[in-house]
Amino acid sequence: MNMPTEKVDEYLETIFKLGCANQEVNITQIAEYLGVSPASVSEMVKRMEAQGLVQCRRRGKGVMAGPRAKDKEEGRGSVRGRSKDVSLTPRGEKMARTLIRRHRLSERFLTDMLGIDWESAHQEACKLEHVISPEVEERLAEVLGNPATCPHGHPIPDGKGKMPAMDILPLTHLKVGEKGRIDRVEEEQPQMLQYLATLGLLPNVEVEVREIAPFNGPFLVRVGKSQYALGREVASKIWMKKRVGTVRK
Repeated sequence: MNMPTEKVDEYLETIFKLGCANQEVNITQIAEYLGVSPASVSEMVKRMEAQGLVQCRRRGKGVMAGPRAKDKEEGRGSVRGRSKDVSLTPRGEKMARTLIRRHRLSERFLTDMLGIDWESAHQEACKLEHVISPEVEERLAEVLGNPATCPHGHPIPDGKGKMPAMDILPLTHLKVGEKGRIDRVEEEQPQMLQYLATLGLLPNVEVEVREIAPFNGPFLVRVGKSQYALGREVASKIWMKKRVGTVRK
């Protein structure tokens, strides 16, 4: 039985994004990301493997321990399950990069041309990415001036699917006194995006960590002349380019 195209697309994008995040991810984490049961994820992976979109390798039998250096640069990663690794095949990865490109171009169109707020653009782009043709994709990129990133700061693959290598880390990895510039924020939660926008925590904004509360407490950060306490869950969704040599003595 053929799987719904949009469902396949959703899984391709998820596996690609989790690989780009350089995480070791199991079936449960994929399920949490998509809001479905682990059993549903396992069944879907089996079907996608049969279609040649993903490949699974059992641990202990020549499995891939993690993405190679070149793979990291190109945004390619593997997704760990409890007993096997799951990675996109070349065909699956090509499809995922195309979807990501169309999605992020759609977000740019929605925010830059139509004035849609950035917390709504992601959900609307999820609908558009499935119906954009190659011709419309290229025309859209041309009209928008071939943007490098989406409104949330994520890189847009070029026409060949390539993305630049980025050296970024979550805000939660910064120490007291360290500064960084926001590179991107995770776009899956509209309410969080709206909240961050009210605080001015947007891509290209500089942030300084002033205090870190003990026992997994919040991060006190300075943005311009203002200071805000961010819970660790929120802070972990903000990805930074750290400035070197910014720790106060």
